Amino acid sequence: MEVRSCKMCKKLFNCMGRETLCPACRKKEEEKFQEVKKYIEENKGASVDEVAKDCEVPSKIIYRWVREERLILSAGSGILIECEICGKPIVKGKYCPECAANMANELNAAISKPAKEPVKKSSSDNKQRMRFLDN
Repeated sequence: MEVRSCKMCKKLFNCMGRETLCPACRKKEEEKFQEVKKYIEENKGASVDEVAKDCEVPSKIIYRWVREERLILSAGSGILIECEICGKPIVKGKYCPECAANMANELNAAISKPAKEPVKKSSSDNKQRMRFLDN
C-alpha cells in the first residue's frame, strides 16, 4: 500500500494499484459519469461542449471516458473522436478496428519465434559413447 495525494482534492489517501483519486473523489466522479451517460442517452445529438456545460463536467474528462471505453458513443452522436493513428472517426477507444488489427498483427510477428530445425542424429554417433581404457 502506498500513500498518494488525490489529483482533485489534494488530500492524502492510501492507494492500492494505480489509483489517482481518493475514494470520496472517485465516488463523485462516478456519479458525474452516470449523469453524463444518462444525458447522452437522452440527447443523442449533443456535442461534447453541450454535454460538458449541461452536466458541469470538463470536456477533457468526457473524452477520457470515451478513450477508456467507459462511454461508447452511438453512430449518430454529436461527439466525435479520431483514431490516434489514421484519424478516422471512432466511437470508442483509441484506435479504429483496422489500425488495432494491424498493430496486433505486427506485435504477433515481432514476438513469434522461428521454428527450430530438428537435430539430425547420425546412426553411428560414436562421439557421445562412453569409452573404456584397456590396461
